[in-house]
Amino acid sequence: MSEHPAYGELRQVTGYASVLLADNPSPMTLDGTNTWVLREPGSAEAVVIDPGPGDADHLRRVADRGPVPLVLLTHHHGDHTDGVAEFVGLTGAKVRALDPALCRDAEPLADGELIRAGGLELRVLETAGHTADSVSFAVEHDEPAVFTGDSVLGRGTTVVAHPDGHLGSYLDSLRRLAEFPEGVRALPGHGPELPDVRAAAEFYLQHRRERLEQVRAAVAELGADASPRQVVEIVYADVDRAVWPAADLTVQAQLTYLAERGELAVS
Repeated sequence: MSEHPAYGELRQVTGYASVLLADNPSPMTLDGTNTWVLREPGSAEAVVIDPGPGDADHLRRVADRGPVPLVLLTHHHGDHTDGVAEFVGLTGAKVRALDPALCRDAEPLADGELIRAGGLELRVLETAGHTADSVSFAVEHDEPAVFTGDSVLGRGTTVVAHPDGHLGSYLDSLRRLAEFPEGVRALPGHGPELPDVRAAAEFYLQHRRERLEQVRAAVAELGADASPRQVVEIVYADVDRAVWPAADLTVQAQLTYLAERGELAVS
């Protein structure tokens, strides 16, 4: 079995889940966007999670695994959704997302809803924070897994991009993911799969607590009117400057969270 990353090759990850990695690597997308193809052995149809960018070769490879009557979206970012229109043209699939504007010939997703597709049962989990419309999908199976989109990545940590992203919501979502039993795999939107979504969520929670402490310390040093970039220059000094614009948004989300808690004056 091939390992991540494997461009242009459908890689089997579980008995029912395969991933095709889009060739769109960047500091924000890691190795690229993971498009997941789900089909229980013996099922005639597949369900696809996040068709990915508008890459014709990538979309054709995914469509060739059809028939695909249903597409599920974890959130609205273009590296997950720019290829949707072309993919629908190839497959005729219906599209479901939390945001009604992203849906095609189907109803929006609802938290807690059970979706039956590809011979599988997938539970919808609202996991807002990275974006307001972020969702994850938990497969209820003897080989359980959670498709986490960008809420939990296979490597590193995710951006909470103010104002669409909201840190308080994200912490709540991580706590929700941390409630899964040990050993449930995380199958993310970027990066390799992880063996335990609970452990990953707990690590993310600890990381966010540490970052908040660093932001508090930076504001104490800089003053309450410090700009997000000034805080980034202290807190994210060891991070690649290519991702500092994203760090600006995350810091704004952190400052907003602290203000909501009454720890900072609202500017």
